[in-house]
Amino acid sequence: MSTTATLNTAATAPRRMTAPAFRARKRAEPLVMLTAYTARMAELLDPHCDALLVGDSLAQTIYGLPSTVPVTLDMMIAHGAAVVRESRQALVVVDMPFGSYEESPEQAFRSAARVMKETGAGAIKLEGGQAMAPAIAYLAARGIPVMAHIGLTPQAVNILGGYGARGRGEAEYARIAADAAAVADAGAFSVVIEGVVEPLAQAITQTIACPTIGIGASAQCDGQVLVVDDMLGMFERTARFVKRYDNLAERIQTAARGYADEVRARRFPEAQHLYGQT
Repeated sequence: MSTTATLNTAATAPRRMTAPAFRARKRAEPLVMLTAYTARMAELLDPHCDALLVGDSLAQTIYGLPSTVPVTLDMMIAHGAAVVRESRQALVVVDMPFGSYEESPEQAFRSAARVMKETGAGAIKLEGGQAMAPAIAYLAARGIPVMAHIGLTPQAVNILGGYGARGRGEAEYARIAADAAAVADAGAFSVVIEGVVEPLAQAITQTIACPTIGIGASAQCDGQVLVVDDMLGMFERTARFVKRYDNLAERIQTAARGYADEVRARRFPEAQHLYGQT
């Protein structure tokens, strides 16, 4: 059932990036993606990004959890909806949390459909290679755009044994290359390649038909993504592949120290911050 009624929003909002448009940028101008977890951050990042990833990295950045494993679907939906509300042009991609999709393609569809309905996001992202190809194909065939994630997959940290670079051995190199081919062939519109040796990232980028998004991979990927809190210097310890573009942690501490000093010296609030009787 359809309707001919439309809303004229062309004059007030830019056209939002879609998954097909994102895919079409393969071997064109590099794609820019950053994580966003809150409405205000989404509003600030949106003009500069092709995609905003509501990453399950919010486990550490927002909730202080030791890994992404404890993240729930409800958490991802709440943050995903906030990011969609305050963004206008970037494609919003929401991470599927651990345990919400691995059991079967049907489970993946139920979880992903809920994410899409309750957030308004344009796509979901899930981790895994060949094992997840059937779920990716199932979702894509049912109208849910999927961004895949291979290489260093944080949700699998317990079986990987840590966050070290992947693909250094011949067997693992070949497996990750096969993972990339499998998820691309299954219908992923893009593939995040995390924490792999650079020759492998370059080979995958040259081989598969959809865009690759690197994080600790190669500048030759079709785009790049970083955790925004890492990029802004909010944490003392970051991965080798992070470049700090600011040091907000230091600036926040300076501002808080200045506020605390003025309150204790009774220099704040001043007259202009107060209300008189008239």
